[in-house]
Amino acid sequence: MDDLASVLEPIETASGLPGRCYTELSAFEEERRQIFGRGWFCLAFANDLATPGDLLPVDVMGMALLLVRTGEGEIRCFHNVCRHRGVRLVERPERGRKAVRCPYHSWTYDLEGRLCATPHIGGVDRHEAAGFRRSGRGLFPVRTGVWMDMVFADLSGRAPALGEWLAPLLERWRGFPLARYRPAAAEPIRFRLQANWKLAVENYCEAYHLPWVHPGLNRISSLADHYPIVDAAFSGQGSTRYTSRGELPCADDSELAEYVAVYPNLLLGAHTDHFFAMRLDPLAPDETLEDARLWCLADAAAGSAHADARRRLRARWEEVFREDIDIVERMQRGRRSPAFDGGCFSPAMDSPSHAFHRWAARCLGAKEPA
Repeated sequence: MDDLASVLEPIETASGLPGRCYTELSAFEEERRQIFGRGWFCLAFANDLATPGDLLPVDVMGMALLLVRTGEGEIRCFHNVCRHRGVRLVERPERGRKAVRCPYHSWTYDLEGRLCATPHIGGVDRHEAAGFRRSGRGLFPVRTGVWMDMVFADLSGRAPALGEWLAPLLERWRGFPLARYRPAAAEPIRFRLQANWKLAVENYCEAYHLPWVHPGLNRISSLADHYPIVDAAFSGQGSTRYTSRGELPCADDSELAEYVAVYPNLLLGAHTDHFFAMRLDPLAPDETLEDARLWCLADAAAGSAHADARRRLRARWEEVFREDIDIVERMQRGRRSPAFDGGCFSPAMDSPSHAFHRWAARCLGAKEPA
């Protein structure tokens, strides 16, 4: 698209994505097809369906999906629609179910998605019909994978293996104790933003705004201590001095912390004493749900000994995430101005944000400038 070509220019002359990419329903629907429809994205947290028989309906930009914890403890994903007359099967989370039953005609699917009951399909009290095969009428599956309690989906079914896709990040973070983190016993942190999901990504990628938007965080991890991170599938920033440590057990004495946006919708923060993940759920061109969770080292993730420290950790990040809301929503309102031309970038401070813009523009069909 012509108005995306300038995004691919060198950062010194590049513009950002045009306003329509943040405000128009047609652009939102295009992103569902070209971005969320073509590779891995974070769909949910596995802890939200912790036991066999748990069902969790989720929407992806208007597409209804259903997560299921099977009897063997695996997580499966299906399109949340009955194969008979297209009824949405599950409207709210359910616990301990043995099967998924359609409320319309009681067609029933097991937790592996197989159609196992079709009441009266051949007439009253005749539950089979000549020529009809249940084996070809199971729920449509969606490819999924789980890493560190995060559930990922690949709607296309053609993306590289999840481990291969994550490999560059895991290699970068081999010095962090990823294998020792456990989901913390702490309430989720959730916000509903009146802003496009991409603005939450862009804001998270850069540390440039730290002194003015996050003065408290800047005191324990100052702008001067930050550095940019840019990779093909993620970008963000790191800090050589994250000094708010000591309340929770640490893996080592390092003060290093890194914060990356894994494209398209996962914001991660790694420290030597804790880890967090925020999943972005695009609801509309100007509405996004943020859902963040915490991890701690195994001996601090649960139990009463570190309960107060976990509460303070949660409160600190809730404050930081809340501080971003006003700025992100102001950017959304600014995108509606006829004077907004995509903006520009600081070559020294905005390379992670520009990297995300370039990635999104390529997904949407932008061609490299001649």
